Amino acid sequence: MITRSNLAEQLREYQLRSKNDWASVSLFSSSSSFGSSRVDVVVFVIWELVILAFLVFSAVSLYFRHMQLALILICITMLLLLCMKITKQIRLARKKKRRMLLPLSM
Repeated sequence: MITRSNLAEQLREYQLRSKNDWASVSLFSSSSSFGSSRVDVVVFVIWELVILAFLVFSAVSLYFRHMQLALILICITMLLLLCMKITKQIRLARKKKRRMLLPLSM
């Protein structure tokens, strides 16, 4: 049963979440305009730095003609990119689900 106190608490939580929203500064992101918390941005920046490091290491290993190592590093990079995209989609789905908990009149 929906009570006034539940609605007030949901509204308070929604206002706190929307106050802390700011744009992501994501390098590999296709849509950086969605609102995200600072924690999300820090996590994705760390992911991107790790991916960039793997790409640099694979280029260096190609330079020194270590083809197998370069191939392994590129495969790991692709797996990290895939994991990052899946994580991003899961977080967006959770945020959408939380927003739908509030009634439309709010």
